[in-house]
Amino acid sequence: MKHLLSYSLLVFLIFTTHLFAQKSYTVDGTSIELKTEIEGPLTLLWNITDGNYRYFVKNGATVSELKNTKADGDYQEEYKAELQKQTSDSSLEVSKLKFTKASLSSFFNDYNKSKDPNYLDAEKSIKLKTRLGAFVGVTNSVFSANPTNQTLPTMGVDFEIVDHNLLKRHSLVLRFKQTFESSDYKYSASQFSLNYRFKFIKKEKLDVFINTKIAGYTNENKQIPTNVEDEFTTASGGSFEPLLNFGIGADYALGNGYLTFMYNDFVSILQSSINDDFPLDFSLGYKFNL
Repeated sequence: MKHLLSYSLLVFLIFTTHLFAQKSYTVDGTSIELKTEIEGPLTLLWNITDGNYRYFVKNGATVSELKNTKADGDYQEEYKAELQKQTSDSSLEVSKLKFTKASLSSFFNDYNKSKDPNYLDAEKSIKLKTRLGAFVGVTNSVFSANPTNQTLPTMGVDFEIVDHNLLKRHSLVLRFKQTFESSDYKYSASQFSLNYRFKFIKKEKLDVFINTKIAGYTNENKQIPTNVEDEFTTASGGSFEPLLNFGIGADYALGNGYLTFMYNDFVSILQSSINDDFPLDFSLGYKFNL
């Protein structure tokens, strides 16, 4: 029963679809699932196909794709001509417009504000989004009594809350992590933790961040030697405590989500290694945009 919760969470992840935020549109006679980035008199839609971003403009009931094809090594920038046509009733300039979500969003916002005095600029409001992912990894559990510095397998689930507008470099993460015992070290642990991430490098496809584990609840199961040789007793218990553990990680945009690598808990303010071993705690996973 001690791993029932971890299995349940992973089953929940498997059956959670990432298509809820999408809507079907017809573009050039073909039905396609698109997400809404900016909504107004001119609506910006997008999706990811084969790892590449595709952008679309919706004007009234008509949806057209914004293209930036490559020929003879040069980008053709067809999207500029399309947006110039779509916004011919305004004085907006497209010559410096980049084919990125941020640049296109700013352009769409500017146009919508010029057409609708009641339009709420999406860039000036909180735009919360969520991500759900799973990971696997290894740890030497330096904050527990691991006398022979054994490496144990881990797996878990992350639920991340991000704001794409006002707080682009910040996010909160609720993490469940299960550490499994090995044949050489009879120790396992289930941990729920609250984490804060600061993305000190933020690019179109790559984020690099510092992860701060603020606090967590940990339930441990371990074997303790008795006074009789080669005999052990099993002890278990849980506790909630502030942690202030720090790690570093990276998210790489891939498909409809991110490939995530992390080096966890390599520095702690409030915890110390029981056996003076250097912390080795790595995880690799993937998270979907919900």
